[in-house]
Amino acid sequence: MDMQAEKIELTKLLLSTDNPNILNSIREIFKLNRTDDFWDELSIEEKEEIERGTEDIKNGEFQSYDSFMSSHR
Repeated sequence: MDMQAEKIELTKLLLSTDNPNILNSIREIFKLNRTDDFWDELSIEEKEEIERGTEDIKNGEFQSYDSFMSSHR
């Protein structure tokens, strides 16, 4: 069965049920499979800061975690 036919068949099944457990289960499946990208939720400033950090790393302008922590203890 092709994808479009499968969707139609599932839609028919969904529309024919009054079982709240089935509907809730389907809702949970969709929630679990959300593919929202956190990047879209960041502010412009946050995105710019991340991009600057990425550039710094590419340019070798960073220090290790241990080095950073030892200078702040």
